[in-house]
Amino acid sequence: MSLRIYNTLTGKKEGFLPLRGKQVGLYACGVTVYDLCHIGHARSAIVFDVIYRYLRYRGYDVTFVRNFTDIDDKIIKRANEEGVDYSAIAEKYIEEFNIDMGGLGLEKPSFEPKATDHISGMIDLISILIEKEFAYRRDGDVFFSVERFKDYGKLSGRNLEEMQAGARVEIDEKKENPLDFALWKSSKPGEPFWKSPWGEGRPGWHIECSVMSQKYLGETLDIHGGGKDLIFPHHENEIAQSEAATGKPFARCWIHNGFVNINKEKMSKSLGNFLTIKEILRQWHPEVLRLFFLSHHYRSPVDYSEDSLLDAKTGLDRFYTTLKTIKEKIGIIPSTLTSEKPYSIPSPSRGEGEGGGVNLLEEARKTIETFQIRFEEAMDDDFNTAQALGYFYDLQTVLNSLLDLSRGQPTDQIRSLLDQGREQFRKMGWIVGLFREEPESYMDRQKKEGLKKLGLSEEEILKLIEERNTARKNKDWKKADDIRNDLLSKGIVLEDTPSVTLWKIK
Repeated sequence: MSLRIYNTLTGKKEGFLPLRGKQVGLYACGVTVYDLCHIGHARSAIVFDVIYRYLRYRGYDVTFVRNFTDIDDKIIKRANEEGVDYSAIAEKYIEEFNIDMGGLGLEKPSFEPKATDHISGMIDLISILIEKEFAYRRDGDVFFSVERFKDYGKLSGRNLEEMQAGARVEIDEKKENPLDFALWKSSKPGEPFWKSPWGEGRPGWHIECSVMSQKYLGETLDIHGGGKDLIFPHHENEIAQSEAATGKPFARCWIHNGFVNINKEKMSKSLGNFLTIKEILRQWHPEVLRLFFLSHHYRSPVDYSEDSLLDAKTGLDRFYTTLKTIKEKIGIIPSTLTSEKPYSIPSPSRGEGEGGGVNLLEEARKTIETFQIRFEEAMDDDFNTAQALGYFYDLQTVLNSLLDLSRGQPTDQIRSLLDQGREQFRKMGWIVGLFREEPESYMDRQKKEGLKKLGLSEEEILKLIEERNTARKNKDWKKADDIRNDLLSKGIVLEDTPSVTLWKIK
């Protein structure tokens, strides 16, 4: 099955056919750096990170560009409020963005251009649009005329006449049409400015992405995308100004991820449900957030809640528990994870079934052997991570069954199957950014963080377990039960084995 992607421009899934063979140009709109990134930014960043990873896994040579808008009304407003230069605000929040993206475990794009480094390119493009009569000057401002671009509205599916009739656009007497958008804004007192043929000023928002994307990826991009909120007007305007200037298609495929709601409400500072990435990562492991988002198709809306994140954490804990148990069972020495990209998986060797476990071994072997194919089929179907993750759960089930089958020392055949399954987790997990931590390290960290939330220490728990063991030896069953129940009320579950009492956080 070849890769098929839902194209917002055509409203259907299409076979992916890059313009230049195996070379792919991918552009995702970045952030305006005036504040901390929120959970909506996290979703978009994770979606395009997985797309970037999967295209590379599939053998494409991907140039991935994600920009920074570092000059904007909001940046200027924040700078004035804090009494600093706009560039100080921009640099501060670019640094914070990089910290957040690093915390989420994202791959670095090929290029991360800043708008202010490409002003001359924007001036050149605006000049071309004026020359071709797609843009007009008004008292130091330059506007794009949407009526002169016949395909305006083709991405969002909006009709220009209907938009004009229902326009709720701030009245600007300089504009020929309320829907016309600014390519260049004349400077106001106290604002940063650059010199241009039309006077001192700064670029409008939309022009920057056309210039930066085409500088690094050429006049026609293979993939352009971002959140659904960018379809109109931002991406619609990018198409208009780019295609008006070049006469060529701006992007062959448009990808847009769905919105993030908070407890079934739209995220908004006014509603008090505005969540930053930093706030989330203080409470949750980054792979928990990844697993939550990727359990939904990227085009679908998702509803963030504490319960949904807790469900994702429970799932991730179980995955890592299985991986940890496998390592202990087959005696793997912990390896050092590197940045090496796992592009291939060896086929497991075939062997004969053993005793009463013949059917289980055959099922496990089949699941492991077909996992990579099924994973790829899901991802080839418009990056269906929800389906792909479902196959991880299937794999986990058979691996747990193998662990149950080998309660003592595993046979060589079971050991081989467990090792191959573990390797599938590691290598295919890289594509979705999961299972990148050594399982014992993950489990230890989760235990420490859990104890911190409960206000307990491991020493306290072990002391109580020791007291309980003494009570059991003395056949003081009431005291033993009281200790167990006391720990359970605090969120600690005890599990008695023939040799030792284990504990875990509820």
